[in-house]
Amino acid sequence: MKLSARLQVIADELSLRCRMADIGSDHALLPVYAVKNGKASYAVAGEVNDGPYEAARRQVAKAGEHRRISVRKGDGLAVISPGEVDTITIAGMGGALIVSILANGIDKLTGVKQLVLQPNVGEEFVRSWLIENGWYLEKEQILEEEGKIYEVLTAVADPGAGALNEQLYQDKAMDGRIVINKPLLLRIGPRFIMNPSPILLKKWQGEIAKLEKICRQVALSDQEASRERESELRQEIEQLKEVLACWQKDRP
Repeated sequence: MKLSARLQVIADELSLRCRMADIGSDHALLPVYAVKNGKASYAVAGEVNDGPYEAARRQVAKAGEHRRISVRKGDGLAVISPGEVDTITIAGMGGALIVSILANGIDKLTGVKQLVLQPNVGEEFVRSWLIENGWYLEKEQILEEEGKIYEVLTAVADPGAGALNEQLYQDKAMDGRIVINKPLLLRIGPRFIMNPSPILLKKWQGEIAKLEKICRQVALSDQEASRERESELRQEIEQLKEVLACWQKDRP
C-alpha cells in the first residue's frame, strides 16, 4: 500500500510496534499501512460519519486485518478506552476541532505517550493546547502535496514538559533586531521559525497576501472598529514581513 506524502510523514512518526488510534480515519489507510509495515501492533480506526466508517470497514476487511484493526463509529476519542492505546493520530481537520477532540476526551489520554497531529489550519490552537496540557512539541514538519501545504506536529508526554516548553517558547532574536515572542512562535512554529524551509517561506508569503486582502476590505469601512482592526492587521503584516525578510537574508 502506498500512502499520500502527507499520511506517509505521519506514519513515519509512529513509534515502532505502537498501539494507535487514528481519529477521523476516513478509509483507514493509515492504520492498515501501520499494521502491515510493523509500525503498529494494533490500531483503532475511529469515524463519526456513516460513509467513512463503512469505507474503513471495507478497507480493513480487504486487507484481512480485522484482528489487528478495530473499526469503530463514534465521536472523537469516545471510540477508545483509557489505557487502550499509546499513540493517537488526528489528521486533516482544523486546529480548533483537533483541540476540541483532545479536550473533550482528555480522560482517554491515560497511557498515551505520543500525539501526531496534522491540522489543516489553526496550528497555533494545537500548539497552545499542548503547552497547557503538559505535552512537549518534539517535532514540526511541513510539506506540500498537490498544491496544498500541511504541517505535522509530533508531541510527547514528558514529565519535564513545563520546563521544556518554557525553553522552546522563550523569546528569540532574529538578525539581532527582531524579537520573536511567544504568540508569534505559537503561530509560525517554534521549531520552524529558526530553521525555515522554502515551503515554509511559501506558506507565509501566502498568509501575508491573505492578510493584505482582508486589510484592504476592512479599509473600505468607515466604522471606528474597522480602523482599529486595520491598524492591527497592518502591524501583523509588518511583523510577518520582517520575519520573512530575515529568512530570505539567511538563505544561501
